[in-house]
Amino acid sequence: MPFISQIQRQSDYHRFPPSVPIVIDNGASYFRIGWAGESEPRIIFRNIVQRPRHKTTGETVTIVGDHDTALLKYFDCTRSGPRSAFDADVVFQFEIMEYILDFAFDRLGADGSEINHPVLITECPCNPVQSRSKMAELLFETYGVPSVAFGIAAAFTYKYNQKRGICDRDGLVICSGFSTSHVIPFVNGEPVYEACCRTNVGGYHVTDYLKQLLSLKYPQHMSRLTWEKVEDLKMEHCYIAQDYALEVGLFQKGTKEAEEKNRCWQLSWTPAPVELPPSEEEIAKKAALRERQGQRLREMAEAKRSSKINELENELNGLEFLLQQLQHVVEEDIASFLSTTGYVSKQEIESAIVKTTQSLRKAKGEQIENEEKADTPDAEKYNLINVDDSMLTPEQFKEKKRQLFLKTTSDGRHRARQKRMDEESQREKQNKLEEAKRLENPEAYLEQLRAKYTDLLDKIEQKKRLKTNGGNTNGNGVSGGVGRGERLSAAQKERMRLLTTAAFDRGKGEDTFGIRDEDWQLYKLMSKDNDDDDEKQDEDETELSRISSRLRDIDPTFIPKTDVGSSVSEAPRPRPLTKEDFQIILGVERFRCPEILFNPNIIGIDQAGLDEMAGISIRRLPSKVKDTEEGMTNSILITGGSCLYPGMSERLESGIRMIRPCGTSIRINKASDPILDAWRGAAAYAAAVQFSQQTIKKMDYYEKGEDWLRKYQFRYT
Repeated sequence: MPFISQIQRQSDYHRFPPSVPIVIDNGASYFRIGWAGESEPRIIFRNIVQRPRHKTTGETVTIVGDHDTALLKYFDCTRSGPRSAFDADVVFQFEIMEYILDFAFDRLGADGSEINHPVLITECPCNPVQSRSKMAELLFETYGVPSVAFGIAAAFTYKYNQKRGICDRDGLVICSGFSTSHVIPFVNGEPVYEACCRTNVGGYHVTDYLKQLLSLKYPQHMSRLTWEKVEDLKMEHCYIAQDYALEVGLFQKGTKEAEEKNRCWQLSWTPAPVELPPSEEEIAKKAALRERQGQRLREMAEAKRSSKINELENELNGLEFLLQQLQHVVEEDIASFLSTTGYVSKQEIESAIVKTTQSLRKAKGEQIENEEKADTPDAEKYNLINVDDSMLTPEQFKEKKRQLFLKTTSDGRHRARQKRMDEESQREKQNKLEEAKRLENPEAYLEQLRAKYTDLLDKIEQKKRLKTNGGNTNGNGVSGGVGRGERLSAAQKERMRLLTTAAFDRGKGEDTFGIRDEDWQLYKLMSKDNDDDDEKQDEDETELSRISSRLRDIDPTFIPKTDVGSSVSEAPRPRPLTKEDFQIILGVERFRCPEILFNPNIIGIDQAGLDEMAGISIRRLPSKVKDTEEGMTNSILITGGSCLYPGMSERLESGIRMIRPCGTSIRINKASDPILDAWRGAAAYAAAVQFSQQTIKKMDYYEKGEDWLRKYQFRYT
């Protein structure tokens, strides 16, 4: 089976005789394996498995423990995340456990599939018989080990530290691990399992809670908050508060002491480049470049103008030649002669000559005569409009329709042009009057203009509110929700009434709508263009825009409101990112997350905390050892990764003192190495002579089966 790992394979496996046991500390977080009698484990790795596929070959590989992130870019890890064999400190996924044991024995140096060494493996207190049976079956039948022993990691830690004089024969061990926390009392050096206490809260929950809090606090940096990085932040910055409520109050007040307790994690970032003003040389280069570009554009425009002049001259010559030929044609043959030229009359050719001449003079830049003088009189230009249709040939009738269309279009353009000229004249006259008022009294004029701007602004906003909710309120002066009919204006309501009446009348007898000319006036009444309110609102917005433009010209302090009318508000410019935008500040999170070890209800787990567990375990002691209850709190050993937080011993002591009788002696000691003492204690015991008496032989397992494993109990003395 292919493995990917950075752990080197041991080369001295065959140097150890078969009588030397293999010691395994099978923790939910880390897996440690080594030889009995040694002081350090040979192999340590995270107790997880990942099985991704290669992106090119499709081959499935097994990644056990820590992996090289640079190698994972060649594998598809989307369908296979890290998996653990544990559920609340109990092994239940033995397929994953087999991958882990394969990898561990391989890195220890074992060549064949058979492991001919006794195995001592740790388990959780009060491990279910089914889990122990499956583990024994895996070791005996898959690896062929000659004998197996199961022990408690916390018990090995207590015995190891007892030999070093850190704790007594009677006492408590508080083990706060990765996924669970245990309290085990010891009497005469042996654990009392019926008095054990367990809570399903450990280091995993602290890390997960810290990750959640930081992700909510800094959602823009969520990709940086990986599990491994949050784990490092937890071990580096978190601590146990001696008084949680007092510590929270300190941070709520924002005192200087609270600011000093904040810790900052600076993320990597690249500062925005500083734009320096261009030098004189760069300015000169840009000016020269603009000049060259302008010259090239001018040359292109001149070439295009020359080409257009040539085209217009050729077209004018052709029209004049056609007009000369038309003079030698008899009146009856003019229609047949012009049928191949695209023109229908002599007047159309003359009109085309006039237009082409004007276009040519405009292209050459000459002064064009007044349009009224240059144009042909309407009587000559539209000579067929007033002629009766019965007197016209089919071709002349078509020409009459075309002349009628051209005359209508020309009159419309003339009216629109005249209207624009009148509006410009009126606007210019109004500007002159306002300028005269401003020069006469600038302050009064500015104040009057501002008041007019404010009135128009309020008027438009009031119309919008009325259009939205119909001016109705809920009794408190606040606009309430209304139906669409209540939001309609008077003109819109009249339009809806006409539509409803017309639809209702269609069902009464014969449909005669449209026979009378008066019926068609209904469409004019229903037209949206006749909405006087909308037209008036457009006039108000136009006037507001004009006053706003005027105020901007004469008042430098004026700031218009851009959210009124049809004006579009500018998007706010994003400020450049600074160093502070890439900082993650750990404040109240430093002690809030580890607090769940003492108050699991913070994360919704209704169980006891570490200090309360100690009192529960002491109360559960059997009556025959009740005389040792007073001395239990005089030798409390804390172990496990979660006991490394600063302030853990002091908080435990104050919590236990509150639940014990007054004057009780309380002494809390930390293990010499809370992480490795379990393996070292197991390795020391496996090297002792009495270890062989505590093992389960393969033949005994096959003969006695699972029932014998139920009665099995490891003796530590």
